Amino acid sequence: MRIVLVGPPGAGKGTQAAFLAKNLAIPHISTGDLFRANISQQTELGKLAKSYMDKGELVPDEVTIAMAKDRMEQPDAENGFLLDGFPRNVSQAEALDEMLDSEGMKLDAVLDLEVPEDEVVRRIAGRRICRNDSSHVFHVSYKAPKQEGVCDVCGGELYQRDDDSEDTVRTRLEVYHTQTEPIIDYYKAQGLVVTIPALGKVEDVTARSMEALAREDA
Repeated sequence: MRIVLVGPPGAGKGTQAAFLAKNLAIPHISTGDLFRANISQQTELGKLAKSYMDKGELVPDEVTIAMAKDRMEQPDAENGFLLDGFPRNVSQAEALDEMLDSEGMKLDAVLDLEVPEDEVVRRIAGRRICRNDSSHVFHVSYKAPKQEGVCDVCGGELYQRDDDSEDTVRTRLEVYHTQTEPIIDYYKAQGLVVTIPALGKVEDVTARSMEALAREDA
């Protein structure tokens, strides 16, 4: 299956993508991973992307599209893929359609993870990260440390990242509504969108997604 995963920041796209890709035996293609891989391997596309990022500028669509195209042409993506973070706007969605059409392929579904805005803010603004090890992540409501401000694992200081503050989260949501949400209408016109309520346990959301995909594939 060829799937696009969309949803606001804090919807759990990365977590769901990993579970779904494993269940469907297809690669999880994340734009974040693509950028990191291309930059660390110093590919031509990576160098080009870094030149924009170093100036604090947005990486142009054509660079992102070229990275995604290169990744989708790898052997492990021959039988499908799950795209996470791409396409990010309508022009990227149109480019993806053209890319797939030129190969005689098409998308099977666009999974829209639906989360109320207040819940998005609560999820992200409540995160606390350990200064000693960023893999130690807590949450003031859902996974509170035994001692406030102290990591249960190593005793390090817990802090809130600048981009997790409520004001920043609401700004990110505005960007999502303006730039990315229009692709949902774009794909709805093609009959591809499946809306998945993304509240509740991770495994429950995965189960809903798998059931919806089974119906789409039937």
